[in-house]
Amino acid sequence: MPLPEPTAARSPLHRRTIEIRGWKREDGLYDIEGHLLDRKDVDFNLSTGVRTAGAPIHSMWLRITVDAKLQIVDAAASTDAMPYPDECDRITPDYTKLIGLAIRPGYNQRVKELLGGVRGCTHLTELAGTLATAAFQTLAGQVPQDPERKPFQLDKCHALATDGASVERYYPRWHKGG
Repeated sequence: MPLPEPTAARSPLHRRTIEIRGWKREDGLYDIEGHLLDRKDVDFNLSTGVRTAGAPIHSMWLRITVDAKLQIVDAAASTDAMPYPDECDRITPDYTKLIGLAIRPGYNQRVKELLGGVRGCTHLTELAGTLATAAFQTLAGQVPQDPERKPFQLDKCHALATDGASVERYYPRWHKGG
């Protein structure tokens, strides 16, 4: 269902595109790669000069490589466009600090501890969280699930609350009544 029509005329100012792709590698690992792209629809004055309409303000990439248990075994970042050339991109090597983290409860907090605030780039750190959720989607159906363990997605959103109708219908074994 689309959004309702706007209630007033509008003019476009900003566009952010985030694209995430997931791949299975021939070595059995999985690459999750994200690209964040910000553009203005009008000329934009930055401290470093004017960016013309349509020129990228941010163009940033982040890739994590995970194993079947969602352990990050490799990470790489790249910054192609940035508001502060030769400053913003200096932090990209620090995103190798993601190596060794496991994508499970507490992941986002650990990323913020390692790369939040002045220890990282706001946009790349945000992308690290988005890549984590995309990793779940990438591995869905790829790794056999233990039928004795509660499916990971249960109790992660309102539609899959274990006391709700969807779980009662699709995962009756795990339904808690309600």
